[in-house]
Parts: sequence; structure tokens; C-alpha cells
Amino acid sequence: MGFVSGGSFDMGADDFYPEEAPRRRARVGDFWIDETPVTNREFARFVDATGHKTFAEFAPDPVDYPGMLPEMGRAGSIVFVPPDSPVDLGGPPVWWKFIVGAYWRAPLGPGSSIEGLEDHPVVHIAASDAEAYARWAGKSLPTEAEWEFAARGGLDGATYAWGDEFQPNGKAMAKTWRGLFPHENRADSGLERTSPVRSYPPNGYGLYDMIGNVWEWTRDAYGQARSPDAPTCCGGSQHPAGGERFETRVTKGGSHLCAPNYCQRYRPAARWPQTIDTSTSHLGFRCIIRA
Repeated sequence: MGFVSGGSFDMGADDFYPEEAPRRRARVGDFWIDETPVTNREFARFVDATGHKTFAEFAPDPVDYPGMLPEMGRAGSIVFVPPDSPVDLGGPPVWWKFIVGAYWRAPLGPGSSIEGLEDHPVVHIAASDAEAYARWAGKSLPTEAEWEFAARGGLDGATYAWGDEFQPNGKAMAKTWRGLFPHENRADSGLERTSPVRSYPPNGYGLYDMIGNVWEWTRDAYGQARSPDAPTCCGGSQHPAGGERFETRVTKGGSHLCAPNYCQRYRPAARWPQTIDTSTSHLGFRCIIRA
């Protein structure tokens, strides 16, 4: 974990997406924070020690999803499945599929595995899974303000975690989409989705992957209605079974699916609403300990 000395900072942004505004002063205390998102290797230790089963491993309870279609009553999770050709970016997000049997050990569904991905961020993590891991580790999930303060790395008011230029001197600073989203993926072979943690430079606090790679849970409720023109690149806002009874939390950081042509949420100020009953193939977490 890295130590972050607290203080006040400019939180949010006024010149990107409406849900990030207004830019305002916020203050946080001192805390330690995981240097990277929790990896498959680390999450496996937790599961081996506790026997924990993730939210995606249970079929949805019809009590929680009135009117649920019978075919949705199966365990699984939401997976990014790229289309073969360009699609209408203003239409439904056709690149998301609910895959029966997808969960953290089988991130693409039955037949897939995390072999060779031990140092990649764990995905298909619902809020309850992140909280269970944090309790086991003697840690907590960060607030939105704590997360954003850490992501900025001491660069108060900068657009990105490393400054005001997305790719300084043409250098990629985070695991984001390369090519035209969602059909053209120019990432290196084997890295079309997540990348090993620490693959990109750390920010000013020595923290890795605060931007890109996977979205990360916070403990804060999402207290602002989603903008009607906000893109839906970042995952379903609820379990595909159709539940509407679950709290919506703030997730931060963007992911490997954020792209210049769609969803420019690879910034500390960016935020996304995610219901706690949702897990996806680009959603993970990291933990903190407050001083």
C-alpha cells in the first residue's frame, strides 16, 4: 500500500460530462491505499481462505427481480463482446452480453480461465464481493473523494492523473482502448482486455492503474441522476434480470474500454453509476486503510 497525506483539492470537472460538475473544493484525511487494483492472484487467496462465492455465482432471486424472465434466472455476469463492424454509438450498447457461467475465474464464460492472468485485475466483482474482501484484509473501500484525491497524485486540477495531455509525446499512460470503439481493437495480442497491473507508469503518489484497466468500486452512493445523453459504454446500470431495488454506487477511473471516440472517462474526475447487484468484465476494486 502507498501512504497518501490528506488535504484539500479541486474535485470534479466542469468541462466534460455533466455528472462530474460542479468543480468544487473537497478535503480528505490521511490514508494508505493499495498500489494496484486487487489482482486475480490476491482475490484467489481470499477465496481459498474464506470459501467466498461471488455475486455472479448465484442465480438471481425472483423476489429481488419481480417479473424476471425465466431465462434470466441463472448465474452469470456481463461480458464485453465486441461487434464485428461499426455500430451506432448512440443506440443500445450491443457490445454487452449477459453470459451464463461468467464469473471471476471464468471471465469470458464457460471454458475461459484466469490462467496467465494472475497479475491482471480481478473482474466480475459486485460491491458485496469487494466489501467482503476488504473486511477479510482489514481494509475498507475508499470514498469517491479519497479515490479521486489519490488518483490525482498531487496534480490538483489537472485533467489526467499525469497532467493535461492524454498521451504526452505519444506515450500511452494507461490501459485504455486503442482504435475505434467498439469494433476495432489495436491492442497487442493477449492484451485486448485488461493488462497486468503496473504495466503503465505510476502517478505522483506511486499508485498504478488508477486510470484505465478496470473501473473501481467506491463506498459512496451515486447521488446525482445520470445525464440523459450519457453513453452506456461503461456497463449495465442494473442486473439484466431487471431489478430496480438496489443501491447505485459511484465507480471511478474508467477502464480498458474507454476511448477517445466514445466515453472519455479515463480521468480522475470521471464517475459512473453502478448498481451494487451488477458485475462486469471490466469492473474491479482496490482498498484503503484510513490513518
